[in-house]
Amino acid sequence: MAIDVRPIHDDELLPWLDAVSTGFLDRPDIEKIAAEVKTHWDLPRVWGAFETGRIVGTFRAWAGELTVPGCGRVKASAVTGVGVRPTHRRRGILSQMAAAEHAAARERGEVVAMLYASEYPIYGRFGYGPATTAATWTLDTKATGFHASDGGRGSVDLVAPDADGEATAREVFEAWRLRQPGEIWRRPITWLSDFGRSGQAWGTPWKGFVVVHRDEGGTVDGFARYHADEKWEQRQPRNGLVVDDLHALTDEAYAGLWRFLAAMDWVSTVKAERRHPGERLPWLVTNARAAMISEVGDGLWVKLLDIPTALAARTYEREASVVLEIVERDGVDGERRTRVLLDASAGGATCAVTTRSPELTLDASALASAYLGGPRLRDTVIARGVDEHRPGALATADALFATFDPPWCSSFF
Repeated sequence: MAIDVRPIHDDELLPWLDAVSTGFLDRPDIEKIAAEVKTHWDLPRVWGAFETGRIVGTFRAWAGELTVPGCGRVKASAVTGVGVRPTHRRRGILSQMAAAEHAAARERGEVVAMLYASEYPIYGRFGYGPATTAATWTLDTKATGFHASDGGRGSVDLVAPDADGEATAREVFEAWRLRQPGEIWRRPITWLSDFGRSGQAWGTPWKGFVVVHRDEGGTVDGFARYHADEKWEQRQPRNGLVVDDLHALTDEAYAGLWRFLAAMDWVSTVKAERRHPGERLPWLVTNARAAMISEVGDGLWVKLLDIPTALAARTYEREASVVLEIVERDGVDGERRTRVLLDASAGGATCAVTTRSPELTLDASALASAYLGGPRLRDTVIARGVDEHRPGALATADALFATFDPPWCSSFF
C-alpha cells in the first residue's frame, strides 16, 4: 500500500508516540508524555509515515545551532525520534521521511542536519557522517592524587538546582559552546530536564547536585552537575559519582571542579560520560592510570544540507583551493551531485557552486564526517570510495579540513 509522509496534526500526537515507542521497544505512559511535549514540540517538524491512516513511521526534528571550526555558527536541524514499526521495515519508509525532512530543512534555510545514531550503519546512506568522538572517563579516586602545580586557584561552591542555578550553568555553557567546534545550542526544555524540573513523564527525573567554580575575583567560570550511585562493600562506602555535565571556561576551573569531585567523601570512582577523548584529566593526577578511558566511539553525526554555505562558514587552518564534487544519495530521489570551488586563504574562506572540472569526487557522508575537523578525510572516504581527478587532490583536501583541536559535542538529544 502507498505510504503518505507528512507532518502530524494535534490529534495524531498520541498514535505518533505509540509508534515511536513501539519502534524503540518501550511502553511508556504516552498520555503523560503527550501532555508534556505538546507545549514545546514544533509539530510541523514532527513527521509521520501513514498507511491507510495508521502511523507506521516516525521522524522528528527541532531547530538548532552548531559551532564550526573558527567559532562560526550554522543553523541546524536536530533529528531525533526516528523509527519504523517492526511490521513495516525494509519498505523504504525511512528514506521517504528523511527526504521530506531534508527538503523542508533546506527550505527553512538550515545549513546542516545532525543526530545521534542508535545504530551505526543506518545514516551514512542519507549523507550523514560521524563528525565527533565521545568517550567515558572513570577516575579511581583511591588510587591517585592531584599535582600541586595544576593551580587550585579560585573556589568551589554548591548551588541549588533551581532556576537561579540553571541560569548560572546556562551562562557558562553558552560562553563555552560558542568557542567549542562541534557543540550545539541546548533548548530551554533540555535545561529544565537536566535540572530535574521537567521530564517526569519520561521516567525518574534527575535528582542531583550542582557545583560552580569561581575565579579569584568571584566570577563563575565553570559548573558541574552530578549524582551518586550508592554502593557499599563490607560495610564500607564505595559510592560512584556520576558527572552529568562539566564545563569550564579556564584550565583552573576545569582542574578545580575535578579536584572537588574526586575529593568527595564516600566516593571511590568518578565517572563522566559523553566526554572528549583528549581530556586533560590524566595529566592533572599523579597516577595517570587511575584515569581510565572507555566506550570511545562516534558522537554527533552531521549532514551538509547546504554544501557551499556550510563549507564557507568554517575557518581553515591552511591555505588551499580545490574543486569538490559531492555525491548525495538522499532518500528516494536517487543520486544528486554538487560541484563547488572551495578557496581558503588567510583572509577567510569562500565556497560556491562551479562548472569547473572536479579535482576530487567523494560521497557526502565522507565530507560530513570530516567537516568539523575530527576524522581525517583520507579515512572517511574509505567506505564509499573516492575519485581523484587531479593527483594530490585528496591530500590537499585532507590537510585543508583537518584542525589542530578536534571537535566535541557534550549535548545528547
